[in-house]
Amino acid sequence: MRRIIQLLVLAAATGVQAKMDLATIPTRDTVQLTIYNSADMTLVREQRALTLKEGINKLQFSWANTLIDPTSLEMQPKANADKIDILDLVYPPRVQNLGLWNVDSRVSGKSPVEISYLTSGLSWRAFYMGTLTPDETKLRLQGYVRVTNNSGEDYENAQTRLIVGKVHMLDQIAELARQEHPYGTPRPERVAYDRPTTSRMKVAKGVVMAMEDSVDYFGMAAPKEIKKEGLSEYFLYTIEGTETIPTGWSKRLPSFDTDAIPVANLYKFEEERYGSHVRRFLSFKNDEEHALGETPIPGGSMRVFRLTGEAAHLAFEGQSSFKYIPIDEKVELDLGRVENVIVEPKRMKQATANHRFDRKGNVSGWDEIHDFEVEVRNTRPVPVKVEIKRNLGSTYWKIEKAGDFGTFEKDDADTVKFTLELPPESKKTFTYQLTTNHGDNQQ
Repeated sequence: MRRIIQLLVLAAATGVQAKMDLATIPTRDTVQLTIYNSADMTLVREQRALTLKEGINKLQFSWANTLIDPTSLEMQPKANADKIDILDLVYPPRVQNLGLWNVDSRVSGKSPVEISYLTSGLSWRAFYMGTLTPDETKLRLQGYVRVTNNSGEDYENAQTRLIVGKVHMLDQIAELARQEHPYGTPRPERVAYDRPTTSRMKVAKGVVMAMEDSVDYFGMAAPKEIKKEGLSEYFLYTIEGTETIPTGWSKRLPSFDTDAIPVANLYKFEEERYGSHVRRFLSFKNDEEHALGETPIPGGSMRVFRLTGEAAHLAFEGQSSFKYIPIDEKVELDLGRVENVIVEPKRMKQATANHRFDRKGNVSGWDEIHDFEVEVRNTRPVPVKVEIKRNLGSTYWKIEKAGDFGTFEKDDADTVKFTLELPPESKKTFTYQLTTNHGDNQQ
């Protein structure tokens, strides 16, 4: 929907009541959206060309059927600032969703102004597509953002910016926007307010920083990509060009496309955590070595494919989600359980030994001895690395191993880890004997 914004020009009259001339403001020339996703808040900056007359001009601004926070409204002249004064913003009594600016102009004609405000209902989320090379050693990572507009306002040809990081607020913008009166209670008489300041906007320092004129907000570029800038604890992603985002619609915008990122594949088996199936994990680091590392990566969901065959068809490998990845941090994606890598542990024998008795002839200490055989099969056409964790059920143990068990290490007090590398379509088998001490034998 389009808000109705009108300009009323008040011409002074001597000895008679002032005359009100009504004119419609031109549509906005440009609009910029800065979306703070974690706080359901968007900073909107509109530029319009107003036709002013010398004297007092009255600007009527309506936000009916939108989620605009009227306490955040602000207007600034972009030309003739020394000859145009924004006197105040008035919220007339017994009138809903309406504000009235008083503008004192010492020039006549068209003058550009910027109107800014906060609104809610605009959001964005990141999602990704990863494409593995046939040998699964490198990944092409394509990022996208989906912007959704449920603010009640259409934004045509909007330049869009996204904030990554958490913004702390004193008030929720959506709650303020839905109030019947701008400040929560009706007023018995006309009340005027000075132009809203950053304290009136009730937002943290990051919002003020984002309002600074640090980039060419409305420049066009093709193809679209995201420009990234650091703002203290936040990061600003600026999407090149403009997009029209009507209310009730979502639009997908490209974020970045990075090729040949080195990745590591790891297949994990741990019965206590994953059950009897192997799970596949894909990892990379957000740093220069992995062709990344310029900015944090927003959290989102990711689908992973692999190029197969001479025709380079895409085979679906799995999907996962991840949280915000700071610079120089590693991400490990859980792609889910697989059927083409199998780990089968079998208990072959169980016995007790080294019994101790107290003075009354009761057993006071003993050892339990378990013999296991573990078979690992790789049915895939590529080599795999498999990590097998075994919970020993005791912190008093010793282990004897044999066969093709790869590398062995103690993971924690009661867990050990075997790491094997298997060629394509191969099988490995190893055994281990676990002895755990109980009762007096723990001494």
